[in-house]
Amino acid sequence: MTELAYLPTIDDAYLRTFRARVVALPPGGVVLDRTYFYPTGGGQPCDYGTLSAAGVGSWEVVDVTKSGASVVHRLKASASVLHQLKVGLELEGSIDWERRERHMRLHTSQHVLSARIFARTGRRTRRASFAGVRATLDLEGPIPDTAWEELAADLREVAASGQPIRIRQVPRAEWDRNPLSARSGLVPLPPQVDPVRVIDIGSVDICPCGGTHLRTTTAMGGLELEPPTPLPDGGVRVAFRLGGGPAEGPSA
Repeated sequence: MTELAYLPTIDDAYLRTFRARVVALPPGGVVLDRTYFYPTGGGQPCDYGTLSAAGVGSWEVVDVTKSGASVVHRLKASASVLHQLKVGLELEGSIDWERRERHMRLHTSQHVLSARIFARTGRRTRRASFAGVRATLDLEGPIPDTAWEELAADLREVAASGQPIRIRQVPRAEWDRNPLSARSGLVPLPPQVDPVRVIDIGSVDICPCGGTHLRTTTAMGGLELEPPTPLPDGGVRVAFRLGGGPAEGPSA
């Protein structure tokens, strides 16, 4: 089992280095007792970076996935090099900060855009995904052309307002009785999730989520919206790209 150490607080997502021990060695990879690497899931790509051991070597992390309760870090190295890894060995993990920050900007901005689309049009997000500097949102139906400029203005206003972003843990039974806000997303919570990790973005959005996010909306920076594209099933796809803006430095 791997402890997902990036989950408890917003600040945990800003740690770029950590130490952990090897608990398993599946082919081509390593399982640690704890990790700050985000594994692919929920539309968010995994983190990249390195794992290293003093006097032994350093290995590039090229993929991170969940396997049951464990997180598998796939390494770029030959079998003979990976043979140096042993169960119990202490490693230092280092996160590719540029990639991590890009994903935090995309994910936080996606929450804000989904929430504002829902508030203005009643349309909910069926699916969201990120790649590079671009995010896409698949909505359950079309939105009026007149809403597009309003949504762009909403994003600028939220980014400028510098609203704090917090995490809270809510017991599942409590969340099911009172989900705190109308959901802008259609993806159901898996039945085993308890407690519910809730991302609270100031006055903008309250949403269950297991991803990494920014400390404030200011760090979203500039965003460039793209025109919506109709989908064959009657929905629409909207997209945005990251523009310029302030960046937040990682924690050591």
